[in-house]
Amino acid sequence: MSEDKTIAAHVTETAQSLYAVAIDTNGYGLVADEPLDFGGGGLGPAPYDLLLSALGACTVMTVRWYAQKQGWPLVNVKVDLTHHKEGRADVFTKTVHLHGDDLSAEQRATLISVAEKCPVHRTLTSTETRITTSGD
Repeated sequence: MSEDKTIAAHVTETAQSLYAVAIDTNGYGLVADEPLDFGGGGLGPAPYDLLLSALGACTVMTVRWYAQKQGWPLVNVKVDLTHHKEGRADVFTKTVHLHGDDLSAEQRATLISVAEKCPVHRTLTSTETRITTSGD
């Protein structure tokens, strides 16, 4: 995706549970909700689940893109992620699993470094992120 391309998402309540929402983004539909123990209906991932999933998806795609561009023998990439709060800080962890017996130690190290440079990772760690809110 080009850095100057504006993307859009439309989110609306569904009334299927107190917090259930329908998400339409770039022609794809998703459902999000809070879990039962938070007062939702558990009908879909919660907002932080979606954020964590976006970080993981971007990491996998970025590693795959780089390996493909280099012609490296990466067979499969998987990322396990966690998120928790420590006071006011959000703490994310990513464990990248690279599968490919023919990958060298240097290629593996480079791909782990590339995993830290995916666009969502950079957005979450950027001091220049701005969010504006308006109403009608």
